[in-house]
Amino acid sequence: MIGVIADDLTGAAELGTVGLRHGLRAEIVQLGQPVSPADLICLDTDSRSCSALEAGRRAAAAAATLQAAGARWIYKKVDSVLRGQVTAEVEAVLRQLRLDRALLLPANPSLGRVIRDGEYFVKGRPLHRTEFAHDPEYPRQSSQVLRLLDQPEYFLLCLANGRHTVEPRTLLIAPADTSEHVHAWAAARPPGCLMVGGSEFFGALLARDFPGAVPLGAEKLNFSKGLELFICGTASKSVQLLVKAAKASQVPVVGLPKELIWDTHFSAEACRVISQRVVTALSGSRRVILQVGLPPVRDLAVAGRLSRHLVDIAECVLGQVRVKNIFAEGGATSAELVRRMKWPRLQVVRAWAPGVATLAVGGAGATAQWLTIKPGSYAWPEDWTRPH
Repeated sequence: MIGVIADDLTGAAELGTVGLRHGLRAEIVQLGQPVSPADLICLDTDSRSCSALEAGRRAAAAAATLQAAGARWIYKKVDSVLRGQVTAEVEAVLRQLRLDRALLLPANPSLGRVIRDGEYFVKGRPLHRTEFAHDPEYPRQSSQVLRLLDQPEYFLLCLANGRHTVEPRTLLIAPADTSEHVHAWAAARPPGCLMVGGSEFFGALLARDFPGAVPLGAEKLNFSKGLELFICGTASKSVQLLVKAAKASQVPVVGLPKELIWDTHFSAEACRVISQRVVTALSGSRRVILQVGLPPVRDLAVAGRLSRHLVDIAECVLGQVRVKNIFAEGGATSAELVRRMKWPRLQVVRAWAPGVATLAVGGAGATAQWLTIKPGSYAWPEDWTRPH
């Protein structure tokens, strides 16, 4: 078994789909839940928004769990643009596993996310000039990679200088502006080194471990049967496209009251009224879009509150109506939904596009519900968003 430690649900799911492509049965398990047999276990620590101390504690606990379960090796998944408590979590895992070095390669060149000459670029633009500059929790206000990370407490943080070696007591950041560079770092793989990074680096490592592996057959999912509920907790461009297509197709779109931007109180009665609107809409339409539907906010507390209100409504709806196909946009929204619905273990069954994964709730098969999730910064497949 191979273990992955991810700081959010969408990251865990993304690496689960990478495992599928390399012939591995993958499950996502919430931290604190028992680990069952699988080829790939992705532990979700739900620590992206935690303090450095708490994030480190959770990452160390996840490493200990995977160690006890007999993981052959452990990969630390981090956000591709280094949001979250990256340094604290990596150091905590290193200490738990008693390793003295880590190689960090967060870039995903196949998605246009590259590190070149110490700078991070997204599709040719410096990171701080992209939508990541406006992230409400971790705004990326520099493209200098070393400025995107906190300084380690016990290790030296530095950029690789062209050599594929990692010195002791070092957290080394590997530049990569092509997929070939990613594979070259995977081939080097220094012994006794914690591998840390994004999905492309993990895939390159699996390709070394399982050469010629046959991808697992994709689950035959038919979204044309059963009700569909989209729960969109971000104001990303992908949500805007989804909502535009929905309105063009006369698909019901339900949003939050605009007063919630200023008012912290969301009454049980308001939740009941809006959830009933969604339930009524589902009785006449197979698909309904539930979105925040308010202007983007930069206040982290407000953004988190709005996401929770959205899940309040979704939880109420799912308690009344059997929805076969559930789609959740945004890592925080997806994770909150999984917690509320008490889904401790999810089987990864299908990857549709980078970062877009379908998970089986309650086991695969005809009786399963399908939960499809994606990060806010990734796009929904075009077939799902165009008018129909």
